[in-house]
Amino acid sequence: MAESRDQEPLVSSLWTRSLIAGAIAGLTVDCSLYPLDTIKTRLQKARHHGPSVPSPSVSLRQTVRGIYAGLPSVLLGSAPSAASFFIVYDGVKRSLLSSTNPESQTRTHKILTQSLASSMGEIAACAVRVPTEVVKQRAQAGLFGGSSLHALKDILARRHPDPASGAKGGYGQVVRELYRGAGITIAREIPFTVLQFTMWEAMKETYAKRRLQASEAGSSTIGGQVPASTSAIFGSVAGAISAGLTTPLDVIKTRVMLARRGDGAEGKGVRIRDVVQEISKEGLGAFWRGIQPRVAWIGIGGAVFLGSYQWAWNTLERRSKEE
Repeated sequence: MAESRDQEPLVSSLWTRSLIAGAIAGLTVDCSLYPLDTIKTRLQKARHHGPSVPSPSVSLRQTVRGIYAGLPSVLLGSAPSAASFFIVYDGVKRSLLSSTNPESQTRTHKILTQSLASSMGEIAACAVRVPTEVVKQRAQAGLFGGSSLHALKDILARRHPDPASGAKGGYGQVVRELYRGAGITIAREIPFTVLQFTMWEAMKETYAKRRLQASEAGSSTIGGQVPASTSAIFGSVAGAISAGLTTPLDVIKTRVMLARRGDGAEGKGVRIRDVVQEISKEGLGAFWRGIQPRVAWIGIGGAVFLGSYQWAWNTLERRSKEE
């Protein structure tokens, strides 16, 4: 009983650290790099939707407003989505690694553990992220005047039948529309996150070991911590590589999410196979559309996201030890 009471504050502290550090990381990266995300979405959308960027005659104010279209929906979902990911990721990783003898933990065992933890974390995060992503991308693509509110109202209108298409109404249709593209989003996020986090964790572990070996005292990092700046560099490299490799899945996900009533999205919704066939007609290069801003966005974002997460984690850990 005494042991369980001693462990309780530690578990609570780890949960709180994951929650706060993840929320800070999510908000920081989404707010600072949102314009690159908008450019990527506009490059990836289908050509028949029309021009996706403001004409040269619009004012600077209109351009800035357009580049930040959909931001309100991100502000609502970014922090809880990132926090959900890190709570599950950190929890699963620690649970699996602490249940085995550290000496018996091979590199393969660690990779499998990190892959499972990141996959489960992404599924938890997608439950929060997908609805905000649907609203955000429709606003980013210039639909509904670039308004998140109007995009959301269009989705909520699914509770009413549509006489023109014969589509049935109901709140089930609203939920289905909010989670449009959830399957392809998870299919994109899991390989991306597995690649990013296994590379990030491996680089951090190698760095910590080499720095530890180079120090005669064996304390090259504060309390065994990896500096936030170093973690940011590793996060940038891992994010850029993972983003480039998973761009085709991102293009498919964008097209699925942009589909709505009136665009062949009635009934059971747009089939991924049909979307892939549509993109194929535009040429194989269409699958890699938006790769430059995506790699730039996630490369920089990986540094901001994982760097700010590491900074928040290190700060909270030091404060916890001091207390």
